[in-house]
Amino acid sequence: MASSMRSLFSDHNRYVESFRRFLNSSTEHQCMQEFMDKKLPEIIASSHRVQPLLFQIWIGDRKSEIKILSIGGGAGEIDLQILSKVQIQHPGIHINNEVVEPSVEQIAKYKELVAKTSNLENIKFAWHKETSSEYQNRIMEKKEFQKWDFIHMIQMLYYVKDIPATLKFFHSLLATNAKMLIILVSGISGWNKLWKKYGSRLPQDDLCQYVTSSDLTQMLDKLGIKYECYDLLSTMDISDCFIDGNENGELLCDFLTETCNFNTAAPPDLKAEIMKDLQESEFSVKKEGKVLFNNSLSFIVVEA
Repeated sequence: MASSMRSLFSDHNRYVESFRRFLNSSTEHQCMQEFMDKKLPEIIASSHRVQPLLFQIWIGDRKSEIKILSIGGGAGEIDLQILSKVQIQHPGIHINNEVVEPSVEQIAKYKELVAKTSNLENIKFAWHKETSSEYQNRIMEKKEFQKWDFIHMIQMLYYVKDIPATLKFFHSLLATNAKMLIILVSGISGWNKLWKKYGSRLPQDDLCQYVTSSDLTQMLDKLGIKYECYDLLSTMDISDCFIDGNENGELLCDFLTETCNFNTAAPPDLKAEIMKDLQESEFSVKKEGKVLFNNSLSFIVVEA
């Protein structure tokens, strides 16, 4: 039974290590890099749009400052990619980049990355150690409703209790013609199928909920918020999950199921079902002797 298993989030160190193994075994960051390098310039250059989707908002405005808000900025790798694109589009313009991130470790890594990265002289960084909900409550209490030119939420909406309220709040902080970028797992990914089929039999945790782009677009539709959605293929090599006693495989299984020590804690029937399904075509593809889990991502660009 699920009650006999512990959520992966109950063991912080194991969660951090399993997440690190996930990043090492997946093309997650490469997929994001592909979007930044290939899709984003296309969006900016789209001449047929009345309002190009991103960063075009600043062209010709001659802003003295561009204000960017990063929600769940993590260790900053993707944030700096985004900032580099803004710098290329608007050389020399001052950028105010504020980061909302609850993890002390992640903020420390972000600061280390900034310290060793060149060409950031025109960017002012500020970090707020808080969750998106804590940030929202602080802003509401102090009534400091400043507007932002660009807000991004990268792989963080899983950790929000009231997603529609969060979307509505941050959407209200967008300046005229500004945009918000949301990245999360796609509704066509293996995650969506895994969560729908087994979510009720796995440990439930208040810290994390199962949400994909399919759920998010429905929420945005109900809120009457305009957006465009792009799906890009990403995979995770889970071959080690099928090797008994393999440490990397065990940690990846923990991450997939969000269960601490899944291989030893899960009931045998549940483990057998999941391990069988993970090799099926609706979850993964087999290529060159590897089992590649469908980790496809959605990039949702929200309009002000």
